[in-house]
Amino acid sequence: MTKWEYVTVPLLVHATKQILDTWGEDGWELVQVVPGPNNPEQLVAYLKRAKS
Repeated sequence: MTKWEYVTVPLLVHATKQILDTWGEDGWELVQVVPGPNNPEQLVAYLKRAKS
């Protein structure tokens, strides 16, 4: 069975692609993007990758 690790990452609207590309290069897969808990205009990305 695959075991996963997760991370939450704040996203800057003007640099979203660059941020996600950087995490993707390290093997992280985007699961979901949601509004931040304190500020709905701040986005938070949830990512996962298989544990090695």
